[in-house]
Amino acid sequence: MAPRVLITGTTGFIGRRVAATAAARADLGHLRLLTRSAATVVSTVVSTGEEPAGYAGPVTGPVTETVTGDLRDPDSLRRACEGVDVLIHCASAIGGDEELLRAVNDDGTRTLVDAAVRAGVTRIVSLSTASVHGRGPFRAAAPGTLPLAPGSATSRTRAAADGHVLDAGGTVLRPHLVYGTGDVRVVPGLVGLLAALPGPLDAGASLHSVIDVDNLAGVLLGAALSPRTEAGPYYVDHPEPVPVAELLAPCEELLSARTDRPRAGAVDLAEAYDLLAGHPYGRHHLAMLATDHWFADDRPWRELGCAPGPGFTAGFPGHAEWYRDLLTRPGRASG
Repeated sequence: MAPRVLITGTTGFIGRRVAATAAARADLGHLRLLTRSAATVVSTVVSTGEEPAGYAGPVTGPVTETVTGDLRDPDSLRRACEGVDVLIHCASAIGGDEELLRAVNDDGTRTLVDAAVRAGVTRIVSLSTASVHGRGPFRAAAPGTLPLAPGSATSRTRAAADGHVLDAGGTVLRPHLVYGTGDVRVVPGLVGLLAALPGPLDAGASLHSVIDVDNLAGVLLGAALSPRTEAGPYYVDHPEPVPVAELLAPCEELLSARTDRPRAGAVDLAEAYDLLAGHPYGRHHLAMLATDHWFADDRPWRELGCAPGPGFTAGFPGHAEWYRDLLTRPGRASG
């Protein structure tokens, strides 16, 4: 029997792509999309041309329904899990009030997992983040080799969420930097960092794990459906780490495209730290860029029937126009 799948977080950056990818699968029996607002018609995610990478035309996809619910509403989670075989949990709160983060990420995930277990769900896959390990350096770090050392309320509560999933025998996927259409944090954050400097940043020779959002969506589905998926944590990034200079190059191009201000010569790390003394968020990004954040795990590509797709340098141009539009919208600083 084709599996019945519940996806949470279906209006978010990554969950939206997972929903679109799932809707193009002919091997799902039923697809249930959980959203917080009845006014948000999530089915448009899967019916208005947002086909995932590699989509080859119309397919007979699963019956899709949208249900409303909230990670802070146990009754809604119980209803959402009824009759489901597989749970893909992509919902989370990022930033903001710590009480809200705890209620959504920690308590909410525990309640969701409990509801799924009681409903007889046989596979739980949860989207997490490598930031639960704190700040690097991490060089070719393998699963199971790093302690949890979250440095923010968001990471602490997401680490707690991981614990609930793992305690139930589920699978946790931990990407590092996720980029692509819909990203309003990673690349825009790097562009904002560069905008605070008089010239391009020379951040040294660190290496960073990244993944395209569409490839990440494919792995989440692969982990949910593959018989080879293991319980426990996975790192999910393109197998080739990206040198920091290659990571920043398209961000510098995006910045140059949105401002008429001439750029000075390159700024090294020591000078950048001084210039960003009054920018805590910028210094946070800078500290990440200055050290290796390279996580090595080939299981998603070797065992789950997924392909990593092109590397960052080859894959980024496919999203560049979307980023240019985002960064030039009225109301955004010109840098």
